[in-house]
Amino acid sequence: MDKTEKMNRTANPTFEVLKLLEENARYSYSEISEITGLKEEEVKKIIKKSEEEKSILKYKAIIDWEKLGEEFVVAVIDVRVNLTREKNYDDIARRIAKFPEVHAVRLISGEYDFQVVVKGKSLKEVSVFISEKISTLPEVRDTNTHFVLKTYKEEGVLLFSDEEDRRLAIVP
Repeated sequence: MDKTEKMNRTANPTFEVLKLLEENARYSYSEISEITGLKEEEVKKIIKKSEEEKSILKYKAIIDWEKLGEEFVVAVIDVRVNLTREKNYDDIARRIAKFPEVHAVRLISGEYDFQVVVKGKSLKEVSVFISEKISTLPEVRDTNTHFVLKTYKEEGVLLFSDEEDRRLAIVP
């Protein structure tokens, strides 16, 4: 689907501008204007208003750290909690989210209540974080930790190149 077809999906210019920025935050006002058919001033207004209203929270680059020789340990932690009259899901999530090691906190369905994504420099650093900070929270009943072994796709971006198939074709 080309970029002009994307614009025709909806008549909501804010949605279209933000969708384009989500796809590529480096698009210029003029490029977005050209793709959407909106005037450049209108694009600027939409982006400024979205930043002020906190619809746009952050501009981010996706880096293939492995390609640069940098290594991080990423863990996905399933967390089961006990709710109280004083502490609901939002209260517990806010507390967990404030730790700098935490990259994502999601309320999920199933056996566990939260999925927490943590990033650290070593297995020990992440393990200590889980055992000393997450597991010790009074509301946390138990955790189940999964260490990420390799990431193939991040935020919709493939982290590997599509190499051509080098196998020999078998012809009958």
